[in-house]
Amino acid sequence: MNAPKASHNPLSKVPAITFGFWVLKILATTLGETGGDAFSMSLNLGYLTSTGIFAVVFATTVYFQIRSRSFHPLIYWITIIATTTVGTTLADFFTRSIGLGYTGGTSILLVLLLSSLWIWRMNTGTVAVDQVSNPKTEAFYWTTIMFSQTLGTALGDWTADTLNYGYLGSIGIFGSALLLLTLLYFKTSLSRTLLFWSAFILTRPLGAVLGDFLDKPLDPSKSAPKAPYHLNASTWVVSGFLVIFLAILNIETGNVLNHQVSRQGPTPAKDRRNIRQSSAPLQSERHLWQEADPDGPHTPFPNDRLPAIGSARESREQDRNPTREYQHRSP
Repeated sequence: MNAPKASHNPLSKVPAITFGFWVLKILATTLGETGGDAFSMSLNLGYLTSTGIFAVVFATTVYFQIRSRSFHPLIYWITIIATTTVGTTLADFFTRSIGLGYTGGTSILLVLLLSSLWIWRMNTGTVAVDQVSNPKTEAFYWTTIMFSQTLGTALGDWTADTLNYGYLGSIGIFGSALLLLTLLYFKTSLSRTLLFWSAFILTRPLGAVLGDFLDKPLDPSKSAPKAPYHLNASTWVVSGFLVIFLAILNIETGNVLNHQVSRQGPTPAKDRRNIRQSSAPLQSERHLWQEADPDGPHTPFPNDRLPAIGSARESREQDRNPTREYQHRSP
């Protein structure tokens, strides 16, 4: 589902919601499932230890994501992958190690997710992702995502095992649900924020059952028709391919984004200030220029040569930079 381009806030620290975003999201959640299984099962570290490792990775990536002053695709998608891996092992710890079961774990995590969204909305007035541009909203955003990723793992297992649809059947269910949301997006006027979070949540169990389909070993306790319906591939091999595929897609989508930005032209903060201040009276501009260098010559600039000076400090920066077009020159 592609969000209208005009609605994307350029100051937001999350990517524009395009078709490429959803492809990357599904691949990232699939990688989180196989990566979590690689540590907890293949390395036999267990769910609790693996959760501790991925929780540290998650906290570290969120810290750098919040500290960054603008959107960085690499940091963002590494953080998304970190939420999926910690969500995988955390959900398995709740449902299997503690013994809540898939139904109990799914129910508790759904309550936590809805509570996170409600608290976020009560504090900021909106849960729209194009408004994620400051540390407070980012904290709510990543907390909500972590709960949604954890819920997705439990929901995928519940559908595949408790409801006994198997991995392929669950892929069909969640894929159909996402297709329905896409139709609602294009054919109705339902809230885009509601549709986004619904799709975001459903991509996680889709990635979970897709990852299980790829790497889960054959279970002889399953009935004969369902037992062969997964590939039993190595978690490390699958995870490695997914990492490479994600890197390629990130590079390609980044090139497209950079191409679009170059066609539109950059609008850095200083340029925006100059644009806003370009309507200041000519005499005021001359006055600021003279204040910046009281000992220099005060020959008025022609109207078409007057530099757009926003403050005396910027004037001094121009004087110190010999490559700028407008400089004070000694007679």
